[in-house]
Amino acid sequence: MAKIYTKTGDKGQTALIGGTRISKSNLRIDLYGEVDELNSFIGYLRSYEDNELLQIVQNQLFNLGSLLACTIDKRAEYKLPAIDSSLIESLEKSIDKMNEELAELKNFILPTGSKAASVAHLCRTVTRRVERKLVNFSEQLQGEEPESSFEFMNRLSDYFFVLSRYLNKKENISETIWTP
Repeated sequence: MAKIYTKTGDKGQTALIGGTRISKSNLRIDLYGEVDELNSFIGYLRSYEDNELLQIVQNQLFNLGSLLACTIDKRAEYKLPAIDSSLIESLEKSIDKMNEELAELKNFILPTGSKAASVAHLCRTVTRRVERKLVNFSEQLQGEEPESSFEFMNRLSDYFFVLSRYLNKKENISETIWTP
């Protein structure tokens, strides 16, 4: 059995797909680490509320991470999977379907409720962080952001927001309105 540790990162560097070594503090490494964190939170959410769409999202996040772990000039060489743009439409359909069962939102709500809804809110906020870092990455390395990645992150955070509301409704838990 192969060992899990290689010791090649012991000096603060890691390798991109293709072998280029860069600092672990690099913007690219930080970004795909955030994508990995998001994927882990979705796994946590799935322990409470599992559905096929969440598994598809997790696979697409792996696609995004692999694209970010490779410079744009090497992506075709390694035949890395793209983000499936049809997922954005699937997220929108799911959002619309859940929204049909929810009361119109007229106030800000606090991120709370059932355990599943609270984890969905965590997924939403981590998704927003990934989105912000993805925009920064794009501004620093223009053209390096994977195709459809902005739309994917934006729609995914909307999905988690609506999912959190939907999960609370399913559990008959009232939303907590923000009272300034």
